[in-house]
Amino acid sequence: MDFKAELAKRAQKIDQAMDKYLPPADSYPPVIHEAMRYSVFAGGKRLRPALVLAGAEAVGGDVEAVMPAACAIELLHTYSLIHDDLPAMDNDDLRRGKPTSHKVFGEAMAILAGDALLTASFSLLARLPGSGLVKPDLAVKVIEEIAEAAGTMGLIGGQVVDLLSTEKEIDEHTLEYIHTRKTGALYRASVRAGAILSGATAEQIDLLTIYAENLGLAFQIIDDILDIEGDERKLGKPVGSDIRNQKATYPALYGVEKAREKARRAGDRALKALAPLGGEAEFLRELVRFIVTREH
Repeated sequence: MDFKAELAKRAQKIDQAMDKYLPPADSYPPVIHEAMRYSVFAGGKRLRPALVLAGAEAVGGDVEAVMPAACAIELLHTYSLIHDDLPAMDNDDLRRGKPTSHKVFGEAMAILAGDALLTASFSLLARLPGSGLVKPDLAVKVIEEIAEAAGTMGLIGGQVVDLLSTEKEIDEHTLEYIHTRKTGALYRASVRAGAILSGATAEQIDLLTIYAENLGLAFQIIDDILDIEGDERKLGKPVGSDIRNQKATYPALYGVEKAREKARRAGDRALKALAPLGGEAEFLRELVRFIVTREH
């Protein structure tokens, strides 16, 4: 598999679906729809929605049936990025090589664009049963799962502890809490959503959960390392923001080499979890290798 080409092909399909699901840019009032689309289509690898599709594939599911859930998770992820970039949070000027939402549309409109994307994501999830391709009870289960991953037990909870930990020395358990929730929760929900909607067995879901948790850990560690060693041109954002903001990171706690080894071990655990699954899980396997060796 040429993984980068395959990921790009899937990202294109996801973008086409999101373009269909989002209101047109000129819908009244146009500024909010322009702001939503600006951040959604500013680039990005579409890893989380790709995980939804791959989670379905791995258990013999239909990727078209879970596409709305994949898009919903990407809209939710984009909302979190818009809010993370705000001056009250990370105060970043660039995201994916482009000015951040608040730099283009102002802080108030950026906040509203994030709110609108979060709302749109759950609207999309609520429409899943209407396709006739997904059982209503499984759709409800996935809505609950994604809501938990996005809330105070997940993404928001991790962000809160991250903010409270700024300029403080923290231990391994606090760092793990931050990143299993701020980053890992959405990876976990993405893989599980695709599998659940496809009628996966409890054993399959357990294996994919172990996979996703270790994938999310590897991603976060490499992300922290790239903030120190990465190339700004490849990353599309300034490096060194974690150090400037005195953020809790894996390299800060363990050093770069030990952190890199921790990412490799997490990748190995992710691959081991996929061993009982067949060739349908090959995209998930290649994704681990891509994340552990990525440069952007």
